[in-house]
Amino acid sequence: MKLDWQATALDRDATFYVAGHRGLVGSAIWRKLESEGFSGLVGRTSSDLDLTDRTGVFKFFAETRPRYVVLAAAKVGGIYANSTFPMDFLSENLQVQVNVMDAAVEYGVERLLFLGSSCIYPKFAPQPIAEDALLSGSLEETNDAYAIAKIAGIIQVQAARRQHGKHWISAMPTNLYGPGDNFSPTRSHVLPALIRRYDDAVASGAESVTNWGSGAARRELMHVDDMAAASFHLLEHYDGPTQVNVGTGSDLTIREIAEEVGRVVGFEGKTEWDTSKPDGTPQKLLDVSRLADAGWTAQISLSDGLASTVDWYRKHHDTLRE
Repeated sequence: MKLDWQATALDRDATFYVAGHRGLVGSAIWRKLESEGFSGLVGRTSSDLDLTDRTGVFKFFAETRPRYVVLAAAKVGGIYANSTFPMDFLSENLQVQVNVMDAAVEYGVERLLFLGSSCIYPKFAPQPIAEDALLSGSLEETNDAYAIAKIAGIIQVQAARRQHGKHWISAMPTNLYGPGDNFSPTRSHVLPALIRRYDDAVASGAESVTNWGSGAARRELMHVDDMAAASFHLLEHYDGPTQVNVGTGSDLTIREIAEEVGRVVGFEGKTEWDTSKPDGTPQKLLDVSRLADAGWTAQISLSDGLASTVDWYRKHHDTLRE
């Protein structure tokens, strides 16, 4: 597989804007950049800078003039949130992406990494899913609005490359987890939802836990610190128009994941499955050969990552967002 290797080492003294630096992925990328010696990191909370406010975004870029940008800010959620509020997910994410990338063009951002999601791929894409599966079939209906927004972001990156000669790139992570995740009962993704459900059951002495679906759907899980390391590697080593899948290359059934979560938190009761609820996409396993060709593979095992995430969750339980 031939790659376009125009990327070079980033300037550690340059202004580097991480959009969404308080979120799961953004905070991990911020930690990674700090560890790599970047001294000009810039972040703004949503209360300080509303990325759906186009005038405000352009003013921010005019004042800070970042040389590099990671666009990790997004409205995210699980099956329930995506299927209940599809217009919110479509509208807000499109506004954020268009505003940030338009401003980045206007103020000369040299390198930009746009972060998407594996849900951009068709519901029944061949497994593992290669990058060229994009737009080859129908999307999973429970999160199609969010997926369309992320697909639009990929196309905008490609358009910036063609029209403005920008060496911008896109990375599509698999299901991520780790410190700083959203553990909301209704708005979280599968792993943090399971962690909260099983840990609450342990705390309350519940004899059973009920999960959505049949448990047969398969999911690939990746620790967010691995995602941050992969993102940094791509910024310094990859320069091509095609989005890059970021994952571990292996997956488990939701039932197997639930069993592992129960084991880690110490739950000894019974797990039941509500098959009246949707499973979502049957399988989302990414083909990560392009990422491997770029010189990077995942390092953190699920058992190690899960143990540290449960520990973080318990330490921050009383201050978590709902």
